[in-house]
Amino acid sequence: MGEDGRQSKQDACGKLVDVLLDEMSIARATPDIEHDRAVAIYDLIEENAFQPIGHPPARFVLRLSVVEKKLVFQITTEAGEHVATHVLSLTPLRKIVKDYDLICQSYYDAIRHATPSQIEAIDMGRRGVHNEGSTILMERLDGKIAVDMPTARRLFTLVYALHWKG
Repeated sequence: MGEDGRQSKQDACGKLVDVLLDEMSIARATPDIEHDRAVAIYDLIEENAFQPIGHPPARFVLRLSVVEKKLVFQITTEAGEHVATHVLSLTPLRKIVKDYDLICQSYYDAIRHATPSQIEAIDMGRRGVHNEGSTILMERLDGKIAVDMPTARRLFTLVYALHWKG
């Protein structure tokens, strides 16, 4: 409950308290991607709205993996009780992740060699592609897991960071 006695959004919704990435699903990453992955997990755990549809609000643990070109969300309670497993085709995300990867590589190169205005322009494009990927992810989770846009953005960063093999 908030200070005014009303239930806050965080109180009315579940929350992720841990995120695990399946090491078998993760391709080798550059130090920049490893850093993005660590920051995304930290940010996601710090602030998120994550509510599996049809389940009471709780503190959840999410394990993300890629199995046979499908994104797998395994959700348990903090106590380890199975809540749900959702399997999503990566096909709708494949192009946007590829585009995001290209622009991220440009951004990381620009940080080392470009002017501040060039870096800013690339970063604006990167944020736009990131928002597009986050929207697609929210649409794919619709009816399965309720998330807000900030949570979807952090989840998309993790999906990108998985850089699925193959």
